[in-house]
Amino acid sequence: MGEKKRAILVPQYMRNFKCIGSECEDSCCIGWRVDIDHETYKKYQKIRDEELTPLCEQYVKRNRAQNHGESNYAKVKLMKDHKCPFLNENMLCRMQLKRGEEYLSDVCTTYPRIVNIINGVLERSATMSCPEVARVALLNEEGIEFDEMEEPVNIKNIVKADINTHDLKLNNKPIKYLWELRVFTISLLQNRNYRLYERLIILGMVFNKFQERVLEGKVNDIPGLIATYTNVIEDGSLRESLSSIPVQYNIQMKLLKEIADKRYFMGVTSKRYLECFSTFLKGLECTKDAKVEEIGERYQKAYKEYYEPFMDSHEYILENYLVNYVFKNLFPISRDKSLFDSYMMMILHYSLIKLNLIGMAGFHKGLTTDLVIMLIQSFAKTVEHNQKYLDGIAELMKQNEFNTMAYMAILIKN
Repeated sequence: MGEKKRAILVPQYMRNFKCIGSECEDSCCIGWRVDIDHETYKKYQKIRDEELTPLCEQYVKRNRAQNHGESNYAKVKLMKDHKCPFLNENMLCRMQLKRGEEYLSDVCTTYPRIVNIINGVLERSATMSCPEVARVALLNEEGIEFDEMEEPVNIKNIVKADINTHDLKLNNKPIKYLWELRVFTISLLQNRNYRLYERLIILGMVFNKFQERVLEGKVNDIPGLIATYTNVIEDGSLRESLSSIPVQYNIQMKLLKEIADKRYFMGVTSKRYLECFSTFLKGLECTKDAKVEEIGERYQKAYKEYYEPFMDSHEYILENYLVNYVFKNLFPISRDKSLFDSYMMMILHYSLIKLNLIGMAGFHKGLTTDLVIMLIQSFAKTVEHNQKYLDGIAELMKQNEFNTMAYMAILIKN
């Protein structure tokens, strides 16, 4: 009898991804808390090794928080420079070198992979907080495509979400149409007959409509709406309404700068993101005494002269980022959030990346793919993995009544 297999859906870039270890310019073993699952903790307790035993005793500590589970039973205390104590001078893991991969915790084995199960099919993608993933996923000019494959069932995974959309309990909830919503969103994001900002604004208009139907208790209208809008997008009749949306640099920059500052003042350990943020500030000459109007003018100039010329031929990088975001996050379904809230959160990620890149373009008098990868990767490491910050941003938008399509269009269009 052959090995037992399971069905799996993956973006094609996963075939080309391989950890580059000590060559990596931003190791995942620096700056993050490392969770240790119960099984791995028990293995570490039994290790008798002159190098590893003292490290385990000093740095691997039981998690005393009440809400811990099997997956975060213990944690590795980082050193003062935020490095994992198991990293050697060649930036390789001492535990793996001496004991093999089976001694790595679930988190260390699976990062940067993200796993969900939808209707019994395992989906594996990856987070852009890994520099090598960011390169192989984002720099593909052809766009992200998906493959159905089979793999042995014994491969280790940490499953983030396991959803059966056919469950009768979901009958009157949008999650019932997760598959259709995701396919529609990815097709629109990859529709290069429209500029990326146009695709994002159309997406918002459509999600506004979806949300209205959900509030009216008409969830089952979603497939019909998807069919209608697919035709409208194809015939191009929305173009006129898109061109009439005004561009408001000052509001865009002021709001996004406030949101970016919020993360900065929470404390950032990523040196790469601090470097990007610092060049963004310098590129727009954002000083304490600078007037918003003056910064707005510099922002507009940096966009027109340095950002736009690069993005005219490299917009696919941001398209790929958004497609991956949709796939790995099960967009537009997220905990306690409406369909439109999920859309707003994606737009905030996109807009903050764009804001940072415009400032950086002003500083460097242009952009390169290396600079864009550096920003997106360090941004993902700093922002995407910080749920507390993301929840705070969503709250800020609601309190200020910025959670409307009108505001989203202002953030999107330059």
